[in-house]
Amino acid sequence: MSIFKKNAADVFTQPTLEVNLNRLIDNYKQLCEIIAPAKPSAVVKDDSYGLGATMVAQALYENANCRDFWVAHAWEGQRIAALVPEANIRVLQGIGADSVDIFAKYKLIPVISSPEMLAFWKAHKIDGIKPVIHVETGLNRLGFREHEIKELSKADLKSFSMVMSHLSCADEKDHFMNQHQLDNFKQIRSRYFADLPATLSASDGAFLGQEYVFDMVRLGAAMYGINTAPYRPNQMQNVVTVRAPVLQIADLPKGDFVGYSATYRAATKRKIAIVSIGYGDGLPRSLSNTGRIYFNIQGKVNEARIIGRMSMDNVICDVTDIEGLKVGMFADIINDIYTLDDIARDAGTISYEVVSRIGKNPRYNKKYILG
Repeated sequence: MSIFKKNAADVFTQPTLEVNLNRLIDNYKQLCEIIAPAKPSAVVKDDSYGLGATMVAQALYENANCRDFWVAHAWEGQRIAALVPEANIRVLQGIGADSVDIFAKYKLIPVISSPEMLAFWKAHKIDGIKPVIHVETGLNRLGFREHEIKELSKADLKSFSMVMSHLSCADEKDHFMNQHQLDNFKQIRSRYFADLPATLSASDGAFLGQEYVFDMVRLGAAMYGINTAPYRPNQMQNVVTVRAPVLQIADLPKGDFVGYSATYRAATKRKIAIVSIGYGDGLPRSLSNTGRIYFNIQGKVNEARIIGRMSMDNVICDVTDIEGLKVGMFADIINDIYTLDDIARDAGTISYEVVSRIGKNPRYNKKYILG
C-alpha cells in the first residue's frame, strides 16, 4: 500500500518514512503489562531514535498516560516540555554550563553521573528539583564508582530522587553480566540508597524477569518495534515502514556489470530496477549485494535482491522474476516482513543504528499514523 494517492501520470522521486504511532502505543502498553507493577517510562532521546520525539512523546502522553520521559540532552527535553506538561523529564547526559538555563526554565531532572557533575549541580541547584544518581555496576561507562559514593556526605546521599544503573548484556538472557550487575546494583542500593526508587533496566531488561524491573523501567527500543530480546520471537509490532519509488526498469545483458566498482556481473540475462534510495538516505552501504527489498503487486509480495554497490541515491535490484512491476511503483525497504532487525542483520549492524540514521534523515517524506 502506497502512502500516496497516485494518479496514472504521477511520478515520485523521494523515499517515504511511515511511523505507526498506533502500534508504538500498543507496544508501550504491552510492555507496561510485562513489567508490572513497576512504573513505565519512555525513552525519547535522539529524537525518539530518529522517529520524531515531539510526535512520539505527545502520542504517549495523550493516549497511554505516560508521565515519565528520558532524553539524552537538555535541549531534547526543552523540545517536548510543552507537549507533556505534567510529565517528569529526566536528562541522561546530565547538567552542565551549556544547559543549566534550560534545566531551570523547563524544570528538567538531571542524571548525575560523576563527582564533578555533582559539584556543578550543587553550585547551580534548581529549587524543586531532585536529581537522579547514576551508579556504575559493570558497564564501565557513565556512573559513580562505589569508592566515589563512599566520599559523599549524608546530605549528598539524601539529595537524590532516584538511583539508576544500566545493564550491558541484557539482550543475552543467560549472560553472566546480568546477574553480576544485578547483584552490584542491589548491594549499592541497600548500602547507600535504600529509601530511593530504583531503575536498572531499559527495554531489554524488561524481559529478564521481575527481579530486574525494580520501581521503574526505561522503555525505548522495544517500544519502537525492535526485538531487544533476540533469544525469543519479537513480541512487539513493527512501527517503521520505508518505501521508495522505482525510477527505471532495464534489461541487463548476460556478462554486464552493475554499479560502482563492478562488484556484480550477470551470469544470465536479467531485468533490473533502479530504486530511489541509497546511503545518502541513511541505508547502510553494507547492504550492497546482500540486502533485500519487496514489491507488493496486486496483493502478491515479491522479494528482490539488491545487486551491485549501493550508491548515494539509488539501489539496483534484480526483478527478473517479478511480473507487473512498473516505473513509479514503490518498493518496501522496511516493512512487516523485512523489519529493522532484519535489515540490521543483513547490514552487519544493530537496529538502533539503522532507525536512528534513517529517522533523522531529512530526505524522507514522513507520515505518522495515529487514530
